[in-house]
Amino acid sequence: MMVMDIKSKIYQAQCIGNVEPIEYMIPYPSMRSLIEGQNIKYADQVIIKELNITNQIFYDYVQQTSHWLESLGVKPRQRIIVPELRYPQSEILLFGIWNLGAVGVLAVDTNKNKIEKVCNTKISLNRKINLFEKIKNYPVDYKPKHKPLLDDEALLTFEQEDGIRLSHYNLLVNTNGLQKAIGLKSRTRLHCDLKPRSTAWVIFQAILPIYCGCIFDRSEPDITFGRSNHSYNLRRDIKNISEFSKNDIGLCPENTAAICMGNDPLHLTNFSLEKTRIKVKGHSVMMGYLDESKNESSFKKEGLFISV
Repeated sequence: MMVMDIKSKIYQAQCIGNVEPIEYMIPYPSMRSLIEGQNIKYADQVIIKELNITNQIFYDYVQQTSHWLESLGVKPRQRIIVPELRYPQSEILLFGIWNLGAVGVLAVDTNKNKIEKVCNTKISLNRKINLFEKIKNYPVDYKPKHKPLLDDEALLTFEQEDGIRLSHYNLLVNTNGLQKAIGLKSRTRLHCDLKPRSTAWVIFQAILPIYCGCIFDRSEPDITFGRSNHSYNLRRDIKNISEFSKNDIGLCPENTAAICMGNDPLHLTNFSLEKTRIKVKGHSVMMGYLDESKNESSFKKEGLFISV
């Protein structure tokens, strides 16, 4: 358990100006509520063009996935590794994990023994499965036994070796900030081709299309996200933020995923470069590292400090 002093420093890093992270700035109380709410409002809208999947169909798949996971013995609050499945199976699986009240883990290239120590279950999902086949006989109504709160853990990522813990609020507020930065409108056609190995995949590919009421469209997208030569280029070299063009999006998993658009910080985020590190404050700042000693060295009274 983290001592209170570190908890206080993390909380201070998550504040921006006079706006504390308890002043929730998004319309949904959890990731489960996001898909439920969008389905209530826009059930018949297509969200994945290639497979003609509507909000209702996606929602049904998520409910079936939660049933299937429960049949495997998955329980609320357990950490479950998300394998790399064919699109959109990993995305559906992740929402099924959240719908059950469990935590998604991104750990494709991480040492198995290390993962088993931090995942409170030995349940492992094979990357060769066909999720649609696994869930097809399960009912489409699922009543969760646990409904996570905004500040509960939703995701654990090992994309930078150190385990980074993110809450439901982190994911939702970062997505909200990205929507504002882009000016993304409902029914915009989006495409990106990311693998379930990073928080960028979670935000840009799994959450953003649903949150904004957009259409995931490979063939005729209005907007694309990727490393280079896209509508918006995703860049991890945040030490070069001063050189970013207006359509470059800076990525920083400690700030959930997106940290800036061009040189401008995302909504409810603030940062400053200080020689070999960046100081970050705001509502997207992570819950903390798994490593308590890393928390001690990274969180200061002034904010979160990350080497770049």
